[in-house]
Amino acid sequence: MPRNVTLLSFAVLAAGGAVLFPSGGAQASAPPERPKPVQHAAADTSAERRQVMTYWTANRMKTAEPLDAPTPRQSAGLSAEEPAKGSPWTAPPSAGRGGMETRAARTSSGAAWTRGGAVARTTGRIFFTTQGRNASCSGTAVTSANKSVVMTAGHCVKMNGAFHTNWVFVPGYANGNRPYGTWAATRLLTTQQWNAREDINFDVAAAVVAPLDGKALTDVVGGQGVAFNQPRGRQMHAFGYPAAPPYDGARLIYCGGRTFDDPFTSDDLGLTCDMTGGSSGGPWLLNVNESTGLGTQNSVNSFKYNFAPNWMFGPYFGNEAQSVYQSAQNAGAL
Repeated sequence: MPRNVTLLSFAVLAAGGAVLFPSGGAQASAPPERPKPVQHAAADTSAERRQVMTYWTANRMKTAEPLDAPTPRQSAGLSAEEPAKGSPWTAPPSAGRGGMETRAARTSSGAAWTRGGAVARTTGRIFFTTQGRNASCSGTAVTSANKSVVMTAGHCVKMNGAFHTNWVFVPGYANGNRPYGTWAATRLLTTQQWNAREDINFDVAAAVVAPLDGKALTDVVGGQGVAFNQPRGRQMHAFGYPAAPPYDGARLIYCGGRTFDDPFTSDDLGLTCDMTGGSSGGPWLLNVNESTGLGTQNSVNSFKYNFAPNWMFGPYFGNEAQSVYQSAQNAGAL
């Protein structure tokens, strides 16, 4: 079990179906032997959703803070379980607004994203109650069959044996403003490995959110693409809403660079990044187009080692992560 580890959504750093669009654009059946995720009903009635929406006042969102988190647990034994690998698979992003010029986003270790575009609409803060306390994470709207899927980290939906309550997604959150509304989850999904033992290699989750004012999520904000079983060591950009110092959760922050394999304990991907608690669940995107803000999600912000605070790690999106996404995109959003 790794020590000195921080889950990004909670701890202050020491001193966090059916195939939609297969790669190549041709229709194909889902890969075999993809383990089914664990699903949990959230606010799945209109009365429950009204209660959740009423709960999240501006003040409760403002005062939701990262909390101390337990050390994430891996599989027991010397040989930890690794994500199962299958055929590469990609769903492209939903059409976004903005120019058609292709321009790669620049490198950063933790700067404010000021160039707008789809990433500023699709990425948002997640708020929930856990163990009687209000906390926040990050997440992103992705293209999906039901137009209602938010990808995030496993510990952003469940921790210490219990699923979080009062779970909402606020896309485009900025200094307390909710320009695209507050979206209540009807269903939360995570991997079997995270559900059973909080295995950091499988810290992946999704939420299905209910329509708002009669519209589905990605019809309002668009959706990032999503990809699984991709090569390692690629250039990526991570986004999130860090809320632990020196950040305050008020604005979207990004990091960009080439990923590397975790040299210490996990099977995760690493990225040089200064984001702190509250950024967990934010997307790692391939091929970010700076002019449109569109890319393809291939991991999420997950954790840091306290002894390496300039590095952030995210799970490899293998078959288990793909199963979470596929089950979420084929679920009814009520």
